[in-house]
Amino acid sequence: MSHSTTYVLVHGAWHDGQSWNRVAPLLTARGHRVFTPSLTGHGDKAHLLSPETGLTTHVDDIVGLILDHDLGDVVLAGHSYGGMVISGVANRVPQRISRLVYIDAMVPTHGENAIDVMPFTQVLIDGAAGSAQPWRIPPLPEFRPPLGLFGVTDPGDIAWLRTTLSDESVLCFQQPAEMDNPAQALIPRVHILCVGSEPDGVTRRPVPNTQPNGRPSRVYEVETGHNSMITKPVELSDLLQRSV
Repeated sequence: MSHSTTYVLVHGAWHDGQSWNRVAPLLTARGHRVFTPSLTGHGDKAHLLSPETGLTTHVDDIVGLILDHDLGDVVLAGHSYGGMVISGVANRVPQRISRLVYIDAMVPTHGENAIDVMPFTQVLIDGAAGSAQPWRIPPLPEFRPPLGLFGVTDPGDIAWLRTTLSDESVLCFQQPAEMDNPAQALIPRVHILCVGSEPDGVTRRPVPNTQPNGRPSRVYEVETGHNSMITKPVELSDLLQRSV
């Protein structure tokens, strides 16, 4: 292997670091260094979920990982809500990030929150408002194929995925992304879109023709459901390596 890349892969809402279990070994086998942390409130940190857990908490999680391991030249990838997180991380430590990869992800501009990027998120917040703990949003339910559970339709994969999901704090979707550091706009971006089975009412913003750094946008498509790291790990791994 002539070149080893450091990847930090950030999961989406309700998920945890296990969502990358099929992708990380493929990248590691090619000689790359891969980190798949669980954000606060998820996985091994599920017990830390609270009303105060928000986007800033999750940005702190990833910034802390990068600084604790003294990582540099990082390919920082975020899936779904993870796009909000990696955007905030790039604003904080742009000098340590070589590339941002948005995997079927929310892509904010400065001051936008998840509701601004994907208005459907407000429906989930409203749905939780009448519950005993209105600050907690449960995972989305399973739908009929081809939507399945976050785009996963294999029964065995669905059963496993359910064991990894946990509630999300409303504040995660309400806190705005901070992207006012001019240096973050210079970081090259890659967009990987999952196409072919988009849920009704969930509208994805079109990717602009030009990146914030002025270069043409780089967009790849994978024909699969939302959780491509589970349904198409080989294809996603190839694109992650190609994005460098």
